[in-house]
Amino acid sequence: MSTPSLSHEPSLRPEDLWPRIVATTRHALATGALQPIATDCQTLEHRGVPFQVRVLGRAHLKDERAKREKPRTVPFDPFENPDPDLVVGGLSPTHLCLLNKFNVVEHHLLIVTRAFEEQESLLTTADFEALALCMDGLDGLGFYNSGEVAGASQPHKHLQLIPPLGPDGLRVPMEKVLPGAPDFAHAVRRLGPWTSSPAKDGARLLETYQLLMSELGIGRALPLPPYNLLTTRDWMMLVPRARAESHGINVNAMGFAGSLLVKNTEQLQRLQELGPLELLRQVAP
Repeated sequence: MSTPSLSHEPSLRPEDLWPRIVATTRHALATGALQPIATDCQTLEHRGVPFQVRVLGRAHLKDERAKREKPRTVPFDPFENPDPDLVVGGLSPTHLCLLNKFNVVEHHLLIVTRAFEEQESLLTTADFEALALCMDGLDGLGFYNSGEVAGASQPHKHLQLIPPLGPDGLRVPMEKVLPGAPDFAHAVRRLGPWTSSPAKDGARLLETYQLLMSELGIGRALPLPPYNLLTTRDWMMLVPRARAESHGINVNAMGFAGSLLVKNTEQLQRLQELGPLELLRQVAP
C-alpha cells in the first residue's frame, strides 16, 4: 500500500477515515511497523461502572525491561519524521493522523502536530478542528494527556482517538454514570448537536474546553498544571491531576473513561481490593 506524502497530501475526508484506518492497519501489521501490545481484558464492576482492566503479558514486560537497559543518549521524537507505514493521512496543514505504534486498543489513532509543539501547551482551534474531523469519521473517544503526570509519553503535542469501548453500545464504560458525579475531581459538560462541520464542531469543542479549564481554575499562563481531557460528540470532561500513579498503577485519560492497564495479576488483585474509582480519586486532587 502506498503511503501519503507528509507535506502535500490532500486532507482526509471523514467518510474516508475508517477505510483508511483499516487499510493502514493491515499494511502496518504486515510490515511490522504496528506492534500491538497483547493483554488479557477483564471487567471489574465498581459503583455502577463496568471498568475494563487489561493485564500486560510477560513477554511485553520483558521487552520493556530490555528497552530501559538501553537508554537513548539523544531524545527521540517519533512524530518529527513519522514512520510512513503508520501514517493514516493528513488532516490539515497543521496536523497528521497516525496509528499508535504500540496500541493496546485496536485502531488507536494519534492526531499529531506537523511542527513541534509542547504537549503541555494550550489546545488550539487547529487542534480541535483536526480532532473534530476524525471524530466525524470515527464516533469514539477523543482524549489528551497534558504532561507526564497526566500520562503523556511524548513531549510532541498529540491528541488521541479510539473506537467505542462499550459495553452495550456505550463509547466508554464511564458513560454508565455520566453526566452524574464520579468520585474523582473533574468538570463535565454536555455538548450541543454535532454538525459534521470540523470548523463548527471544533469551535464548540474549543469553547467547552475553555469553559472547563476556567471552571477548574486552570488559567492560560504556562506552565499549565497537568490534566486529562476526554471528549465524545456528546460530552467533554476535564480532570486535574495530582499524581501519575497510585499503588504502582499508572493512569492516563483512558482511566477516567473506565479503561485501566495493570502490569500483572498482583496489581489486578490490588485494584480489585482498592476499587478503580478509589484509584482515580487518589490521582486527581
